[in-house]
Amino acid sequence: MQKGNNCNTLQEAEEALSGGTRKKDFSDNRRLLEIAQGDTDEAEAATTELVILNTGLVRSIALRFRERGVDFEDLMQIGTLGLLKAIRSFDLERGTCFSTYAVPLIFGELRRYMRDEGPIKVGRYYKRLGAALMNTRNRIVAEEGRDPTVGELAKLCNVSVEEAAMAMEAMSPIVSLSDSAYGDDDSVELSSVIPDEESSSEIERLSDKIAINQAMSKMPEQWRKIIMLRYYRNMTQQQTAELLGITQVKVSREEKKIIESLRTYFL
Repeated sequence: MQKGNNCNTLQEAEEALSGGTRKKDFSDNRRLLEIAQGDTDEAEAATTELVILNTGLVRSIALRFRERGVDFEDLMQIGTLGLLKAIRSFDLERGTCFSTYAVPLIFGELRRYMRDEGPIKVGRYYKRLGAALMNTRNRIVAEEGRDPTVGELAKLCNVSVEEAAMAMEAMSPIVSLSDSAYGDDDSVELSSVIPDEESSSEIERLSDKIAINQAMSKMPEQWRKIIMLRYYRNMTQQQTAELLGITQVKVSREEKKIIESLRTYFL
């Protein structure tokens, strides 16, 4: 099967199932990207059109951050910055879909904002406890010339080790991910050496979804219907067969063909 930039979304399969004709077609992405990356008077207009065309992609990622205390409109603007970076840096010679490339940049822009700009609030209890722990530590350092353990400090302040650790962590200065990771070496930022497993898995899931949608767009209509009913609407093979007017055996055979087709496509 041929892989390209024609990114037909899952909506195609849904509309095929309902008999609709409206499609959200991203086939203009390549043409607009060529114009947007060029040095012509039409570049700005092409960039604007690309942003509008891919607003749904930004929205789907921004929705994942909506419960973190930031206004959704702000999230959309931040995500759009990531989309603009993708538009500027996308390599037209890539064999991947533009949206596949844009997802990590949009996600990264939102994640970076939440870490660098999001408010960090420390409760009064932990502020007071942190101050008491630091005073106790400083006294021991001055009187005995040694650095006490967290357990020792917790015992002296009559709190648990867990509470002491949390309070001392709350008292630590905030470090930006854009700070140097190795002191004087400004070429390496802290963000580049700290693993972000949550972000990576989220990006991987989104990328997989886009890749599956690309594969589905090249399948026969009946295969797309079977996938929608079986794996997105959780219907049984018998229910799927009744809705499509075929036998359960036919559904089972087609499913095996679909799985083999996907295996071949992704290999």
